[in-house]
Amino acid sequence: MFTLFVIGFILLGIGVTLLLRVPSLATEKTSTGTVAQARSYGFAADLRAPEAVETKKSSSFVRFAAGLGGLAERVFGLGEHSVRRLLLTAGMYDTDPRTIVGFRVLGAALGGVWFWLGVSRGMSFGMLLLGAIGIGVLGWFAPVIILSRRGRVRTERIDYELPELIDLLVVTLEAGLSFLASLHMAADRLTGPMGVELRLMLQEQRMGLAINDALENMLRRCETPSLRTFVRSVIQGESLGVSTGQIMRNLAVEMRKRRRAMAEQRAQKAPTKMLFPLIFLIFPAMFVVLLGPVYWTLTETF
Repeated sequence: MFTLFVIGFILLGIGVTLLLRVPSLATEKTSTGTVAQARSYGFAADLRAPEAVETKKSSSFVRFAAGLGGLAERVFGLGEHSVRRLLLTAGMYDTDPRTIVGFRVLGAALGGVWFWLGVSRGMSFGMLLLGAIGIGVLGWFAPVIILSRRGRVRTERIDYELPELIDLLVVTLEAGLSFLASLHMAADRLTGPMGVELRLMLQEQRMGLAINDALENMLRRCETPSLRTFVRSVIQGESLGVSTGQIMRNLAVEMRKRRRAMAEQRAQKAPTKMLFPLIFLIFPAMFVVLLGPVYWTLTETF
């Protein structure tokens, strides 16, 4: 009886999701046309093959997660602003925040699956309760943790690639190009996350946004200390009329010093990070090798 109730509840949820999906089908053609018009300006943040993008968009499981996330947002009032910010920081521009909310709901539902399996296997009530709570909490926070880690790795890589951008700007500015033309040339040569953010910023500028506002948007998408210094210095130099080439030269020296300081900081943290493998992995093996024969000899002697 309980199994039939669970199956009926799942089918009811799928039916409600499909009904909520019907109104969006009417505007799908218009949205597709708008996206195609925006792409005609020449920017594509995702450099993968179009076939891979279409496969990802056509996944039924992803569409189900997006519908479930929209339902949870309307019923429970789950906000997607923080999830959207995490997606922007991670560089996942083609992912709907409702999809991540749906994955969180599905992860939390794994606690109920554990409870159902435990009841069918005859587990104790304490094990059922602890397992359901633990798996539910882990499933709810796992997508956010993964997004946060991916965003942190991406921002660290942007910080690492920023001195290269500044070097390119210094060379091109001293060659006589304008700041905007230097940004275009640097965007064509950078291939990592810094290049993607730079091309997106230039695309916003081509679509009518001021260069300072486009730089501020880039800073909001991936706010790091080095990028903040770069954006603030450029905006301040433009407002005060200071030579951009001189600003870039000063920034290049400062970025090199900051990268050296970060390397020294990581080197100072290395002994602390080595304590765990040293104590729990290396020392026990060493004691077995050194004290094992002594223990064997003593046991044979006495």
